[in-house]
Amino acid sequence: MKKLVAVLFALAFGVSALPHVLPAVAQEAPMLLPVDDTPLSIRRDGREIARFGIEVADDRGERSRGLMFRTEFPADRAMLFVFEQTGEVAFWMQNTPRPLDMLFVRENGEVASIARDTTPFSTASVPSGEPVRYVLEINAGLSDALGIAPGDRFVHPIISASGQ
Repeated sequence: MKKLVAVLFALAFGVSALPHVLPAVAQEAPMLLPVDDTPLSIRRDGREIARFGIEVADDRGERSRGLMFRTEFPADRAMLFVFEQTGEVAFWMQNTPRPLDMLFVRENGEVASIARDTTPFSTASVPSGEPVRYVLEINAGLSDALGIAPGDRFVHPIISASGQ
C-alpha cells in the first residue's frame, strides 16, 4: 500500500520520485514467461504419464523470480528452471502465494526427488539433495495425482540438448 501511495504521490506532484518507486512496484508483479512451443512430457517405461506446457526460466533473473506473486497457475502448466551447470540447488517460497510441488531433475532428465506441497511465503530452504540440472514447479498435489515419482524421465528438446 505504501508503494501505491508513493506512486500516486509521484504522479500528482512530479515524477522525480517515480524512477525510485517503479522498480519496487515492478518487482512485486508476477513474471509471465511465454509458454514453450513444445510441451514437456514425463514418461515411465516408455509411456507418457504427464504432459505440461512449460514456461522456461533459464537465466539468473528469471530463476530468482520464478512463480513469485502468481496467484493463479493452470494445472496443465509448469515452470522449468534450467541451470547452466549441474549442481546442488535449493529453492524457497518467499513471495510465492501458492503451494507447489518441486521436481528436482538430473542432467539426463531423470527425476531425482520431489518436494511436495511446499509452504507458501516460506523462506525455508528446499534443497535438491543431490546435483541436478533442472527443477520443475507444478501446482501442489499434482505429483501425487499424476503418479509422478523419482526415476521418471523428462522428455523435451531443452533436456535432450544438454547431453541426455
